[in-house]
Amino acid sequence: MKPKLHYFSVGLIATWLGVFGLLSFLLMVVISFLQQDPDHIALPYFTFQNYIDLLDPMFLKIFIKSFYVAIIVTGGCLILGYPFAYILSRLPEKLQNISLLLLLLPFWTSSVVRSYAMMSLLKTKGLLNTLLLSMGIIHQPLQILFTPTAVGIGLIYNLLPFMILPIYVNLERFDIALIEAARDLGAKWTTVFRKVIIPLSMPGIVGGATLVFLPSMTLFFISDLLGGAKSLLLGNLIENQFLMANNWPRGAATSVLLTLIMGAGLLMYWKRTKNKEAEHEAFL
Repeated sequence: MKPKLHYFSVGLIATWLGVFGLLSFLLMVVISFLQQDPDHIALPYFTFQNYIDLLDPMFLKIFIKSFYVAIIVTGGCLILGYPFAYILSRLPEKLQNISLLLLLLPFWTSSVVRSYAMMSLLKTKGLLNTLLLSMGIIHQPLQILFTPTAVGIGLIYNLLPFMILPIYVNLERFDIALIEAARDLGAKWTTVFRKVIIPLSMPGIVGGATLVFLPSMTLFFISDLLGGAKSLLLGNLIENQFLMANNWPRGAATSVLLTLIMGAGLLMYWKRTKNKEAEHEAFL
C-alpha cells in the first residue's frame, strides 16, 4: 500500500508542476514568438521581433538599472544574512527551531501587507523618523519613502529569508572540527573564515544569491508602493506590457529572458554543488 501511495504522491506533484509550471512556461515561449494584437492575446504569425525589441535602448536602460538594484539587494542580503545564518547554525537545536520560527513568522502574511507596513515605518512621520528625532540623531525628518533607498530596503526585507535559509542549511552540516584543526595549526580567525568557512559554504551563498537576484528585479509591487511608481524595474515593465499596453508577446519575451537568466543561475549553483561534492569525496 505504501509504494502505491508513494507513486501517487510523486505523480500528483509531477502533474501539478507539469501543468502549472512547465506548460505555462511553454505557453509563454510560444506567445513570445507571435505578433502583437491589441484586441486579442496575439496573432498566430511567427516573428523574432519581440526579442529584437529587447535591444531597444529604453529596455536596456531598465534592464541595467534592474541589474544594478539586484546586485545591491543581493549584496545587502548576503551581508545581513550570512552572520545571521552562521550564528543560527551554531545554536542548540531547540533554539534553532525557535529562531527559524521567528524568522519565518512575519512571512506568513502577504508581502503586499508587509510592504504597506514598511511604508508606515519609512514615511516622514513614521516610526523610524519619530525614533531618530526623539533620540536627537536628526533634526529634520528623513525623506526615505518614495525613493530608490526605500525600494532597496523593502526588497532586502522581503528577500532576506531566501538568503538566510540556503546558507543556514549549508552551515548547519558544517564540520566544526575543520575550524578547530585550522586554529590548532595557527590560523587566525580571519584566515579561517576566508580559507575554510567561506569556500565550504559557497554552495549556500550561490543558492541564496540565485533565489534573491531574480525576484529583486521583478517584484514590481514593492517599487510601486515604496518607490511611488518612480523606480521602474523589469517587473514593472512586464506588468505594463501585459496589463496596460496589452502586448502579451513582448511581455512573454521579457519573462522568458528572465527565466533563462534564472536557469543559468541554477545551473551555476548545481555545478558548484557537484564540484564541491566531488572534492569532498576525493578528500575522504
